[in-house]
Amino acid sequence: MRLTDASVAIRPRRVWEAMDLGILLARRHAGLLMASWALVTLPVFTLITLLLWQHPTLAALLFWWLKPAWERLPLYILSHALFGDTPTLKQALRALPGLLKPQLLASLTWRRFSPTRSFDLPVLQLEGLKGEARGKRLVVLGQRYAGGATWLTVIGMHLEGLLWIGLASLFYLMLPQQIELNWDWQRLVNAAQGQWLWLEHLSNLLYALVLVLAEPLYVACGFTLYLNRRTALEAWDIELAFRRLRQRLTGSAYVLLLAFGLFSLAPAPQAMAADSVSSCPVPYDDPQGPDAERLQQQPLTSKAAHDGIQKLLDQPPFENRETVTRWRFGDEKKAEEPTKEDAKGLLELLETLFKLGEYWKKLDVVALIFEVLLWAALACLVALLLWRYRDWLRTFASQLGLPQRRVREMPSQLFGLELAPESLPDDIASEAERLWTEQPREALGLLYRGLLSRLLHDYRLPLKNSHTEGEVLQLVQRLDQEELSRFSGILTRHWQNLAYGHRLPPEQLRRGLCEGWRRLFREGAAA
Repeated sequence: MRLTDASVAIRPRRVWEAMDLGILLARRHAGLLMASWALVTLPVFTLITLLLWQHPTLAALLFWWLKPAWERLPLYILSHALFGDTPTLKQALRALPGLLKPQLLASLTWRRFSPTRSFDLPVLQLEGLKGEARGKRLVVLGQRYAGGATWLTVIGMHLEGLLWIGLASLFYLMLPQQIELNWDWQRLVNAAQGQWLWLEHLSNLLYALVLVLAEPLYVACGFTLYLNRRTALEAWDIELAFRRLRQRLTGSAYVLLLAFGLFSLAPAPQAMAADSVSSCPVPYDDPQGPDAERLQQQPLTSKAAHDGIQKLLDQPPFENRETVTRWRFGDEKKAEEPTKEDAKGLLELLETLFKLGEYWKKLDVVALIFEVLLWAALACLVALLLWRYRDWLRTFASQLGLPQRRVREMPSQLFGLELAPESLPDDIASEAERLWTEQPREALGLLYRGLLSRLLHDYRLPLKNSHTEGEVLQLVQRLDQEELSRFSGILTRHWQNLAYGHRLPPEQLRRGLCEGWRRLFREGAAA
């Protein structure tokens, strides 16, 4: 491993910055990482699925359990690509059997649930440590980095879940609307296990596809965390700086050696005289020192001044030492009589407090104003919520038995069909039976018009001109009336086949639809 060949800048980084470097490294080699992962894991997933076809949950659990074995391949690719030796897809697949041999059983058993798995993997695979040496190495590397590696695992789990939900939602959104209308979720849930298998295996396949994208990112981030920790411990950045300095100085080394040789051949300077003046400190026995008697011809000699100063320092207050080893009260002082200035200051303080009292009374009015404004804002918010969800309240108020205000403005037409009650015959089922033989389109259209009219006027559904047939069925399902929902779904499906596909309904459908209409909408019965 040559640090000078690294394809990234070797320097100490923060934990999250190191993870970001891992994402960039994985994105640079995304094609190779994803292709190698898919070629290795998808065939294994297919084999497990075929062997455990009747047990899809067990198949997904087994495939998930084997993830630590496949994570060694992305690490092999990234560790070589970091130092400019990117392997080809064929070379990476050939190296996989050798990568799986060391400590595979430990990785799939007691180390399987380690939250720092991606951070510990380079110690096993790149350094080849095991046993006590591996444990000591992980203790050193994990200082201040174990938390970041654990958070990486937690974020990776959530990322896999979000991607899986996203793929499942995308699959559901791509289904044709007709198939969605024909689905009965309650029937699917209550179906036998054999009818449910295809959906569980589809969910497992979506999870396997998610791992093609998520697992290389997870391994790359753990690898860059490991590199960042080694950079900080072993000072790789300082070593690189010295290597660059050596390269810059290599060209001028000969010039420096020549200059040093010329300097060593120059004559040495003459030695200093032995009797030269020394710069050492003054010795203690110097006759002119601070302790000697000087200034003998003055009234005050240096010795007399020294003795006088020492005598003053030995007297109070300079030499008044006292050691207190217990608590005691201070000396009591006689209270002083208040002066005129103190009385004047007290009067000013009382006047100030009185003025503050008047000021606070004014603030009470301001507080009352703010209270009124807050209550008004709350009332406006409640009114806004009621207005925003007025359709929902109007739809479900009948289920609670509350009095409702009749909606006067209703759409007179939907899908080009007249919905006014006066435009429909009194006995819709009998009229449809009469028209079915010669005019099946008019008969089916009459039943569908009658259904929309009843839903609009009797069940108070908030139908709009912008609604589609599918949205009308969704509103019907919210009424929680199973028979009405089933009848509406069958009638809507055959109406769409006739209106848009020009496919006539079967003859035996006439009796079923007419009898279903009479059961649901008896003449004179309130909906």
